[in-house]
Amino acid sequence: IDTNVLVSALISDGHPFKIIHNLVLSDRVKTYVSDEILQEYTQVLSRDKFSGIPDFKKNVSIIIRVLSDLSIHQNPHRKIELLQDADDNKFLELAVHCKADFILTGNTRDFTISKIGQTKIVTPTTYWENHHP
Repeated sequence: IDTNVLVSALISDGHPFKIIHNLVLSDRVKTYVSDEILQEYTQVLSRDKFSGIPDFKKNVSIIIRVLSDLSIHQNPHRKIELLQDADDNKFLELAVHCKADFILTGNTRDFTISKIGQTKIVTPTTYWENHHP
């Protein structure tokens, strides 16, 4: 799950919210995280620009804790340098390492590929409408 999906889930009730609350937090799908991805979640979701959103900080701590508890922790060793935004490559690295079915991202500008290995890269809307259990 790309960080922008978590941000969207925390500020609106669209597809990212449905995926996080109905599938991830209820443990209906298997999720993977790495130390590097958890660190990004924490750093991005702690930015001052979110401080005006009611209960955002409280909800962030809950989501990160629950995601960390429910997810399978893996730290891939193979580096992939495929995306122009080098910070996003960590999601590809984890997906390839874990043989994930999907990467969910709203960042179609930087995620310019639709698949890596067996992993499909899709938006939350595409996942919800076509693939969710």
